[in-house]
Amino acid sequence: MKTKEKIHRGTGNIFADIKVAYPERILARAQIMSSVAEIIKKRNLTQKEASELLDIPQSKVSCLVNGKLSMFSLDHLLMLLNKLGRDVEIIIKPKLKEEKVASTHVLVAA
Repeated sequence: MKTKEKIHRGTGNIFADIKVAYPERILARAQIMSSVAEIIKKRNLTQKEASELLDIPQSKVSCLVNGKLSMFSLDHLLMLLNKLGRDVEIIIKPKLKEEKVASTHVLVAA
């Protein structure tokens, strides 16, 4: 006898879906890490070259490009973006009246 599988629609934030504490902050860090990894890929840098450019061990570059989020703080990721020639701008503003709670978002410019 077959059992029916339940399918649940995701929220758009996997970390919220799996009930991680502070999911927006974790998602933001993941998006920033993905941006760093994407820049490395677009520049066709080897892990050794990226290691030298970013002044981190090659093993950390491996963690970076393989999405090992726990290995990098937000501060460290922002520093890596700067080393890759990217400006980082943080905007702090009041939440909209219609929002129940304030939120955290990452916008990546081309």
